[in-house]
Amino acid sequence: MAEAAEFQGMGISPARRWLRSTAALIAGVLLLAGLLSLPAASPAHAAVAASETGTVDVSLDTLSPSVPVKDDTLTLTGTVTNKGREAVTDAQVDLRVGPRLSGRPDIDEASGRTSYSPGTDAEKLGDPYAVKLPELAAGVSEDFSLTVPVNKLELDEDGVYQLAVSLSGQTSSEPYEQVLGIERTFLPWQPEAAEKKTQLTFLWPLISTTHLSAETKSDEQQTPVFENDDLAAELAPGGRLEQLVSLGSELPVTWVIDPDLLATADAMTRNYEIRNGTDGTVPGRNQAVAKKWLSSLEKAVQGGKVVALPFADPDLASLAHRGKDVSGALSQLQPATAVAETTVETILHVKPSTDFAWPVDGAIDPSIVDVATSAGAHKIIARSDSLRETGSVSYTPTAARPIGGGTTAVVADYRLSTVFEGDMTKARNSTLAVQEFLAQTLALNLQAPGKQRSVVVAPQRRPTASQAQTMASALHGLAGQRWTQPHDLIAAAAAKPDPDATTDVPSASRYPEKLRARELPLQTFQDIRTTQGTLDNFKVILTAPDRVVTPFGNAIDREMSTSWRGRTRAAADYRKGVQTFLEDLTTEVRLIQKSAVTLSGRSATIPVTVQNKLVQEVDHLVLRLKSSNPTRLKLDDDSVVAEQQIKIEGGHSQSVKFAAAANANGPVQVTAQLYTEDGTPYGGPMTFTVRVSEITPTVMLVIAGGVLLLVLAGIRMYTQRKRAAAREGVATNDEDDGPEQPSDPTPDTGPESGEPSGAGEKVDR
Repeated sequence: MAEAAEFQGMGISPARRWLRSTAALIAGVLLLAGLLSLPAASPAHAAVAASETGTVDVSLDTLSPSVPVKDDTLTLTGTVTNKGREAVTDAQVDLRVGPRLSGRPDIDEASGRTSYSPGTDAEKLGDPYAVKLPELAAGVSEDFSLTVPVNKLELDEDGVYQLAVSLSGQTSSEPYEQVLGIERTFLPWQPEAAEKKTQLTFLWPLISTTHLSAETKSDEQQTPVFENDDLAAELAPGGRLEQLVSLGSELPVTWVIDPDLLATADAMTRNYEIRNGTDGTVPGRNQAVAKKWLSSLEKAVQGGKVVALPFADPDLASLAHRGKDVSGALSQLQPATAVAETTVETILHVKPSTDFAWPVDGAIDPSIVDVATSAGAHKIIARSDSLRETGSVSYTPTAARPIGGGTTAVVADYRLSTVFEGDMTKARNSTLAVQEFLAQTLALNLQAPGKQRSVVVAPQRRPTASQAQTMASALHGLAGQRWTQPHDLIAAAAAKPDPDATTDVPSASRYPEKLRARELPLQTFQDIRTTQGTLDNFKVILTAPDRVVTPFGNAIDREMSTSWRGRTRAAADYRKGVQTFLEDLTTEVRLIQKSAVTLSGRSATIPVTVQNKLVQEVDHLVLRLKSSNPTRLKLDDDSVVAEQQIKIEGGHSQSVKFAAAANANGPVQVTAQLYTEDGTPYGGPMTFTVRVSEITPTVMLVIAGGVLLLVLAGIRMYTQRKRAAAREGVATNDEDDGPEQPSDPTPDTGPESGEPSGAGEKVDR
């Protein structure tokens, strides 16, 4: 119309009219071309948009077999869910195979894509390998199952192929066929065994959190007290640790065990108590569960390789970054390593390797290496995202790397080690993780098919039951040993290193901040120092120190455990509980508070009572008594300080008597203090008052005169009575009868007790 108006309202030259006509013709041709191409171009664009908004969720739940061969039939099952607001009509679930991926980076890129990509994603196989759904209503899910002979997939060269399941259809607002959802995975294809196979080491960790407290009952068996009964759930059928043992027993793995877990489970096989509040405990009831689990584990590890971590799995990075400057912190590692070996041998009857250290997530720096080797480890389990390759090798090198000082870093593969993290209770996550793991191992072997390498997988420290099941499924997929063969960690550490592989330990500045933020705080190691000092001072007086040193030494090791990461409050509560209980035990050996004492005369003895409420005898204690005023009161041969050796049986008290000499009247403060034999004070001082009341010679003369007068008066009275009786004819024998004498009073003494003595106590000379 604008053009018509232009014609009617203006005079236009023939040349100009021709130019405009030509332009309009060209525009019309372009528009027609666009309209003709619309059905092919629009659906592709719409498919990307629809997939990105998640119109249909495609879940691939099973894929079998995970590693097919030529004559196999591939079966895929799953669910499609319409997450949009409109029904999907003419829906069809299709299988898409290809293209072959060229290496590990391509697998990473493909696994990160979430939307349909025309030209990148393969064409669908179509009928008869599709499932038609007439309609998929909004919010509705439908199951699907696709079955296709492997020889129809057109798999040519050995390698990893991209495999996808998509749903196509149309909606009322977009009435044309489009891909509304897609799920990708990988299909490893190598029907024949490789000439050179990757040596694969898979670590199988048996590590838990802290369950056992430092407290034990005072009975002969020292019944242990558990913080909770959560471990029983892990050991019971279907529990996390039960699944790890059950699954691992059928797999070619290297067992990596925290000996504290074994010691705790072993403690559960006998009588044990569980805290049910701040003070009380109740009997544990899961002895049979613990016995069965330990028996199963003992059978599972026979003939296999076992690596024992230091007792309670100490956090090496936290020690290196925050604890090394606290005196005594590093000294805890060596005993933790020593007790690890004996614990595993005693309970599982196998000899473990204790030569390995495993920092959290395999992240290392020079200080972590120093701390690990200080405990005697010569091999450190690192990870390739920490000890990164610098580009000098074009393939994944062998795990073993010499890093100096006779230390070997065993570098676990980052991709293989982390693929099983996440929620594996969902079938789709588990299936995708298994296929990605298998694909990565094949791609790794194809990087350098003529070069055999040793690769290590170090999964998360405490896999869930579902994660363990997924790991087991992945290892079962490699059972055919077409491109991998099982290897153990000891052999992997001894493998010949690649000469061009990185051996430089990353600097402290490259340590991941995410890990550093979760380290144990400095207060942890300061509290450990305090508790260790209290224990050291206590154990020297004990005649059976193992009853105290063993449970508290183990508790101190547990305070450094990696399991406390991210649980700052719980860790602090545990440390406080250990210290409080230890202090309570030390006060079981104490001085009984005395009240004021009255000392009559120049010399006397002062008793001081020492009480031992422990069940064992104490020895190597010294009790010292000190006078605050030696001019007025001296102790033991004119000394200011008197001391005596103390040795008391369990459950008894002992009264220790000190000789005292008074020189003048008046009160004197006397302090009693227990010491260990090296002069360290034990417990607090006990101060009491001694009141000195000396009797003078003048007073004694007055008393003697009075006594003499009484005697003379008595004689006179007797004589007078005798004369009177004679006059009255009283028989002589009656003269011998006298008044009945009262019996002697009973001594005002009683059994010694732990209560303070009464006010005004008088000390016998």
